[in-house]
Amino acid sequence: MIRSELVSILAEENPGLTLRDVENIVGCFFDEIVEQLAGGGRVELRGFGTFSTRARDGRTGRNPRTGTPVEIEAKRVPYFKPGKEMRDRLNV
Repeated sequence: MIRSELVSILAEENPGLTLRDVENIVGCFFDEIVEQLAGGGRVELRGFGTFSTRARDGRTGRNPRTGTPVEIEAKRVPYFKPGKEMRDRLNV
C-alpha cells in the first residue's frame, strides 16, 4: 500500500472528512513520527509496533563500478519493531 491508497481508504471510511483533510491528517501523522525520530526519540503505537533509530558505524565500502574504496560516514537509520498483536495476526 502506498500513501495515496491509504488516504483514499481513510477518506472512504470517513465521509465527513474531505480528501484534503485526510491528506493533511496523514501528513501530520508521518511528520510527527519523523520529528520524534530525528530528535532521538521513539514512537510506540500499542498493538502495532515501535519506531526508533539505530546507529550505524562508519566503514569503508567499495564503488561497485570501479572497485575503489569509499569512506561511508556513520549514520542513524530508522528501525521498526512490530508489536505482539501484529506478530500474532501475521502468524495465525
